[in-house]
Amino acid sequence: MVTNLTVNILDIAARLPDNWLIGCDSREFSRIVDRLFQEITQNPAQKTPPKICLAEPEPVQFLASFTAARAAKCPIFLCNPNWVKQEWQQVFDLVQPDLILGQYPLPNNPHIPVREGGLRLYNREFHSPTKSGSDTIMIPTGGSSGKIRFAIHTWETLTASVQGFQQYFQVNKINSFCVLPLYHVSGLMQFMRSFTTAGKLAIGSFKALEAGEKCDIEPEEFFISLVPTQLQRLLQNPDTANWLGRFRAVLLGGAPAWPELLETARNYQIKLAPSYGMTETASQVATLKPEDFLAGNNSSGQTLPHAKITIRSAKGDILCYNKIGNIAVNAKSLALGYYPEQFGDGQYFQLDDLGFFDKNNCLNIVGRSSDKIITGGENVFPAEVEAVVRSTNLVADIAVIGLPDKDWGQVVTAIYVPANSEVTVKNLQAAIEDKLSKFKRPKYWVIVEQLPRNSQGKVNREQLQEIAIKYQ
Repeated sequence: MVTNLTVNILDIAARLPDNWLIGCDSREFSRIVDRLFQEITQNPAQKTPPKICLAEPEPVQFLASFTAARAAKCPIFLCNPNWVKQEWQQVFDLVQPDLILGQYPLPNNPHIPVREGGLRLYNREFHSPTKSGSDTIMIPTGGSSGKIRFAIHTWETLTASVQGFQQYFQVNKINSFCVLPLYHVSGLMQFMRSFTTAGKLAIGSFKALEAGEKCDIEPEEFFISLVPTQLQRLLQNPDTANWLGRFRAVLLGGAPAWPELLETARNYQIKLAPSYGMTETASQVATLKPEDFLAGNNSSGQTLPHAKITIRSAKGDILCYNKIGNIAVNAKSLALGYYPEQFGDGQYFQLDDLGFFDKNNCLNIVGRSSDKIITGGENVFPAEVEAVVRSTNLVADIAVIGLPDKDWGQVVTAIYVPANSEVTVKNLQAAIEDKLSKFKRPKYWVIVEQLPRNSQGKVNREQLQEIAIKYQ
């Protein structure tokens, strides 16, 4: 049976102009969508929509597969093609997929067909939909422990985020230049914004952009999304930095940005829009307007129309301006839960992030409650220390944690990758001496070749503790 949702999605795809997908073949996109949709829906053995793991590394193939599977009302699990066997095993144990679109490193399972160049559906019954429902989109998110889990979204939660974006930036058609992974919420939402508003989507390689190869677009008409480390790299090339300054807005999220990075972007007159959001909220729920950033504001901006953000005490009471507390979100774009369980009927989603609203109703992020270090009775937030150390340009990567100490309770400890072989602890200590209070400065400095991060770039803090204790 063809549903309204099916008709809408296929109609949207059919109405898109031939040049909407810049840098890729838009007509090939449409052909793949039609072929996959027909093959999925006309399979005689199909009794319920198959659960699909989507791990396509090629952008057009990924987007077409996503669109066809969505039109066919299949539960979709977005997967990182670069996951290793251990991570894929986690996914298989949790999801038990019926079909894989793309590639994965595990041996072929005769009970799980894989499409690589052609769809193969076996004549068997598919798994019954879970209580999360069949019409869902699961987006991967990894916590600090590195364990993969999927936030349960729907077409409605994702489009609610798009509508909030439209209203906030007062734009009808959203043109996006995407250099972020499409399986991640930050990349997927750039597709959703363009696809559902009849905007244009340019997909590029960040490595190529870093090398100075710019996409053939008019940046004034486009939004681009970056994480702070990407912005830092692009600002090292004045030509690329000036090109970034032409974009309608440069959305910045994924991690805290350090003051020197923001100041450098401001010096280049880049219309930066620092944002706060997460997989669970289908990207940003607060964003700073570019004009406010250029005027000197370094916050995460005001709440988008589709969301409500409050700052709450440990007891759940709403706090007033300039009072630090846990951030809580209620949004039309909020995920239903973590697969396969749905959230309760609570009115807000309590986060581990700490922040406050200033008198201009702008959200300011302080750090994470669970990461907070208490040393000698003083509170230290790792994000602040990491940002200051990064600003010295003496480290390629850094994470700050607290180690147990009998005298101080905890001591601030930095695990870092030096920028070059000449960097010493004395260099680092001297560089931050006038930027951090004494109690915030790391007592221990641990050199590593690389930090333990998961596929989404989040640091595994359990492993950091093990590494640091060995060198203590």
